[in-house]
Amino acid sequence: MGDATGKSDWEAEAENWVRWARTPGFDAYWYYSPSFFDDIVPPPGKHTLDVGCGEGRVSRDLQARGHRVIGIDTSPTLLRYAREADPNTRYELANAASLPFKEASFDLVVAYNSLMDVSDMPGSVMEAARVLQPGGHFCFCVTHPLADAGAFASAEPDAPFVIPGSYFGRRRFDGHFERDGLQMTFHGWMYPLGDYVAALEQAGFVIERLCEPAPNEEALRRRPSYRRWLRLPMFLQIRAVRR
Repeated sequence: MGDATGKSDWEAEAENWVRWARTPGFDAYWYYSPSFFDDIVPPPGKHTLDVGCGEGRVSRDLQARGHRVIGIDTSPTLLRYAREADPNTRYELANAASLPFKEASFDLVVAYNSLMDVSDMPGSVMEAARVLQPGGHFCFCVTHPLADAGAFASAEPDAPFVIPGSYFGRRRFDGHFERDGLQMTFHGWMYPLGDYVAALEQAGFVIERLCEPAPNEEALRRRPSYRRWLRLPMFLQIRAVRR
């Protein structure tokens, strides 16, 4: 993951993020990304763009599945780590809302947990449409808008989920997390589902598939607290096609 427009936030947290993202089994990516690659992402085409690639784990997983990938991010440090781990992939310093590519350059654009980090989400969706060929796909994952609206009262499986404010409207998110000796501060934006759908519609996309994956058996075994997420979704995953 990487912020494609808010460079200062992710550049400041780059070293923390690399440790966080590359610790095996540590965060939700290890348990939820397989459903994204298996159920949302189409088979490899000619060119795939990874928006907000961060240190490159999504790009590497796409490459392993046969995709020819270009990754973009605004953090020079994260891009350096991405290049070191995968020197055969092209990584560029770029902004999601102003992509340095010609129209119809790609047949697939992927944004895994980066749309909620950008300051101009509708503009970034519009740019994804611009660089896609007609009939090309935009596949993204975000923290589920419902999960973003509140929090569980505790780590217990039956803990109540509390929404202290409103589900509606664009809201700022800033959160610091520490676990097992690692720490990370996240900055981003929370949107209701309708905002994502409106951005897709305005950019000329039609939703083909929408998934709200539940934690898999490995997640439940390694992270018992994930049983809370059998009651409501942690992530929203969408595949849309450019008309």
